[in-house]
Amino acid sequence: MIKINVITNNVNWYRLIKNPVNYIRRKIDKINKLDKTFFKKNISCTLLLSGDKEIKYLNKKFRKKNKTTDVLSFPFQTKKELNNLLKIEKEIYLGDIIINLNKVRNKNIKNFKLEFDRLWIHGFIHLFGYIHKKEKDFLKMNRVEKKYFNLLNV
Repeated sequence: MIKINVITNNVNWYRLIKNPVNYIRRKIDKINKLDKTFFKKNISCTLLLSGDKEIKYLNKKFRKKNKTTDVLSFPFQTKKELNNLLKIEKEIYLGDIIINLNKVRNKNIKNFKLEFDRLWIHGFIHLFGYIHKKEKDFLKMNRVEKKYFNLLNV
């Protein structure tokens, strides 16, 4: 079972998603119902809903990039370490995801929630150790993202 702890540090999120905690909970319930990969596990992470200032600070502090971005992920273990943990542990904390409201909102999209779902899923997949620096890694990660995104839209 997957669980995401949602923290909202920017009140403007509530203008676009009335109750972000319930919104994510409904999405995760759907994934848990349709994907039995973690049926006997307790997999959790934290999703921080922020704005430009906070994500820029975190990007500079941890990635040495002094600019805003749409999503940051901080996995607690590598893909290999996670695979080993999944064999022996029942409870695993994956890491943290931060999403920038302003970047989601400024993408000139018609559906804010659809773009938000795309970003948190992207960050979530990074917590499983997927990266996209090389083309083949991007393709693998993209397949996994599509799997989870499609589960939300069944």
